[in-house]
Amino acid sequence: MIKVGVTGQSGFVGTHLYNTLAFQEGFERVEFHKDYFENEKELDAFVSSCDVIVHLAAMNRHNDPEVLYKTNVSLVQNLIASFKRTNSTPHVLFSSSTQEERDNLYGKSKKEGRELLEAWAKTEGGKFTGIIIPNVYGPFGHPYYNSVVATFCHQMTHGEQPKIEVDGEIKLVFVTELVGDILRKIEDASNTGNGSIEKFAVPHRHVIKVSDLLSLITRYKEQYMDQGKIPVIANRFELNLFNTFRCYMPIKDHFPINYVKHTDPRGAFVELARLEIGGQVSYSTTVPGITRGNHFHTRKIERFSVIKGKALIEMRRIGTDEVFSFELDGETPGYVDMPIWHTHNIKNVGENELITVFWINEAYDPNDPDTYFETV
Repeated sequence: MIKVGVTGQSGFVGTHLYNTLAFQEGFERVEFHKDYFENEKELDAFVSSCDVIVHLAAMNRHNDPEVLYKTNVSLVQNLIASFKRTNSTPHVLFSSSTQEERDNLYGKSKKEGRELLEAWAKTEGGKFTGIIIPNVYGPFGHPYYNSVVATFCHQMTHGEQPKIEVDGEIKLVFVTELVGDILRKIEDASNTGNGSIEKFAVPHRHVIKVSDLLSLITRYKEQYMDQGKIPVIANRFELNLFNTFRCYMPIKDHFPINYVKHTDPRGAFVELARLEIGGQVSYSTTVPGITRGNHFHTRKIERFSVIKGKALIEMRRIGTDEVFSFELDGETPGYVDMPIWHTHNIKNVGENELITVFWINEAYDPNDPDTYFETV
């Protein structure tokens, strides 16, 4: 087992990395809290417990760039001091940025931090990987802080009007792709010797103009949020962007959505989904008192439609405690969509058989598991 600690564990990338490690064989997570940097005893205990430390903790924005610079450099210095106090030489992976080469104090702080850790590894016989990261986007990034994608998604789902400052091209990597790159570097480290130094530039996966990015997000808002349609998903980037967008919606206030039920002397007709893309449609019957599910997806788009009986649908974002609960009744058919990284289930809470129709866009990749089990 490789014992991995993640500074910045509660941040955007840290949350995804820490949660992913929980479902990967061969890794054991070492808990980290940001106040460890203010407590030598706690920091030393953390450092001593780790085979690998992924140093993500950093300040990305501040009104005073000098504060940002000093904060980021001091975090690295505190970490190195702990290595020396405890005689620890873990494999350290440091998140730097493509802004290293720009004339700003944030880029300077990342470059200096990387060079300090390189010097430590050479002197003390540690292992070091400096990771140069392009713009990262994905679910749960902080608007006005982590990325323009997070800002646009938040604004479009909360009734705000996005504004383009500079319509340039941006190079993007999805947070799940970045986490995969980091995990591969951790696993590769078993073959490296002490004192090894590596600089790894994370490849961007997509390039897009800011105006084209906003156009896609606007279409998702209009078609998905306003009209209930599943939009065209042309490629993996658009799937990742759409799933990112869905995670910024006010989920507990948006669902469930009731269908329009057309009735006449023959019976009833209900349109379950209007799709611009393909997928798989299936149905299940569930006896009273039984719960199905208790898993989450990292790529799939999924819709639950209750057409007969009474159901309780629950979902919870991985790594959090808040549970969203939705009651659906086949007498007034409705649906709930499942965002990625939200574990979910459906329970028959009625006295009769429950019939549920499922629509799923598989986004299938046999080399990249999508479904993981965890109870709500």
